[in-house]
Amino acid sequence: MKVLCQLERMSKEQIKDLIERRLPKAGLVDTAFEGVQLFRVTEAIPCVPAVYEPTVVAILNGTKEAVLDGEHHIYGSDKYLLCPMTLPVEAGTPHASEENPLLGVVITLAPRVMRALTMEIETAAGGIRQSQGGASSALALASWDIGFTQALLRLLKLLDNPVDLEVLGPGRLRELCYAVLMGEAGVAARRAFGIGNEIARTIDYLANHLNEQVTIDDMADHVGMSRAVFHRRFKEATTMSPIQFVKSMRLNNAAMKIAEGKTVSEAAWDVGYQSSSQFSREFKRMYGQSPRQWSNASQVPQRLN
Repeated sequence: MKVLCQLERMSKEQIKDLIERRLPKAGLVDTAFEGVQLFRVTEAIPCVPAVYEPTVVAILNGTKEAVLDGEHHIYGSDKYLLCPMTLPVEAGTPHASEENPLLGVVITLAPRVMRALTMEIETAAGGIRQSQGGASSALALASWDIGFTQALLRLLKLLDNPVDLEVLGPGRLRELCYAVLMGEAGVAARRAFGIGNEIARTIDYLANHLNEQVTIDDMADHVGMSRAVFHRRFKEATTMSPIQFVKSMRLNNAAMKIAEGKTVSEAAWDVGYQSSSQFSREFKRMYGQSPRQWSNASQVPQRLN
């Protein structure tokens, strides 16, 4: 056990050194491996609306915060974050500074890979028992274990060699996904990507039809459930009711579009609002300020969500 702990610490230091070497200044950069990004944040950023895609976020220095339906998830180098489905959150880096920068990695999870691995694991294990607890947050924090740490290091080391990356990259990403599925966040991952992942499929459907008037009945019909069963299953998976979730998705997307430079009316229209007054009322109720106040206060430069 002591040897494994030492190996894990050494591996994390190697990952941290790799990020610092590639990112000496603040920023969020894409790597040569599609879906893998490195980031360095050197100033405190309050939590702001964001939409998380299925991802893993691993922190090597500092702390980061994500808020889902009022529940705060604060994590650093002791835990990594799994977001197994598209979710409307608020996220920020409240403690980052030049002296203590936030350093980390974002890995986008390919649903096809995660679904295939989940099915293989469940078949090989004769079916993995799901937890029988009540509702839990869709965001999951998991301790860095030796499997996850080594898989992440092996993946990032490929960035130094284009040939290795091309040939070995898919296998190393699969290894990392396997480590997530077998780690502390495995139950949340298998719930989203395994058999019976109707809620995750519904959220994908909603995300692709955000500017349309999608009803609860539409979503329930999409996965072949009754309205009552769908409502219960949806809240168990996301902690939010379907109506609350749809509203959060639309408003978070709109807030991000406004921060990127779109007008208030353009942002409202893009996410399915046909009444600007209704949009303004719901926006102010959600964020405590009008869309125009938000627009004036928003920072246009790229920020890490």
